[in-house]
Amino acid sequence: MGAARRLVELSHLIEHGIVTYPGLPAPEISDHLTRAESAALYAPGITFQIGRISMVGNTGTYLDSPFHRFAKGADLAAMPLEKVADLEGVLVRRAPGAKRAIGRDELEGLEVAGKAVLLHTGWDAKFRTPGYREDAPFLDAVATAWLVAQGAALVGIDAVNIDDIGDKARPAHSGLLGAGIPIVEHLRGLGDLPERGFRFTATPPRVRGFGTFPVRAFAIVSA
Repeated sequence: MGAARRLVELSHLIEHGIVTYPGLPAPEISDHLTRAESAALYAPGITFQIGRISMVGNTGTYLDSPFHRFAKGADLAAMPLEKVADLEGVLVRRAPGAKRAIGRDELEGLEVAGKAVLLHTGWDAKFRTPGYREDAPFLDAVATAWLVAQGAALVGIDAVNIDDIGDKARPAHSGLLGAGIPIVEHLRGLGDLPERGFRFTATPPRVRGFGTFPVRAFAIVSA
């Protein structure tokens, strides 16, 4: 028998009207074909539903590819699976009441090369509340440069943005995506993960000319 394992859900639910990033439009979810309408198209008792959704890519838990920041960066269709799927994970668990900026001192000593580095701030508890945007934690520029130099494969956070949203230079996005390191924002449930001993997946669809899209993020934890 194989080793025991458990699956941990790390993505937010997407539903009609949900506001993920304050200021961006909520998704509009509706029927393109209702079950009642489909009844006339098939044999008696056979119905189908075809759904329709209109949304921005920055909805729910989503992945940023380099194209999100850089016109010549890799888009979603160009992201290799080894960058977004079945990655060995490292969890950075922050102490309650820690300063907003996640600095290099919180990362020193970690082995992050080729791994998904997930920043557990606990900010997901504020998701869909006015406080989610206010004074949110973020990754600072020095820590970003360290992750790039160490060769992290992916970086994720359970907060509204990996950058300080008041900093229009967006150093974390610029540094990580400039190095080809995808970012996953608005994670949830990181408190259910150990600091080591898990594998992480957050795969978007292969959409050409698109930089950001929702993912079903999850971890496989070895028991």
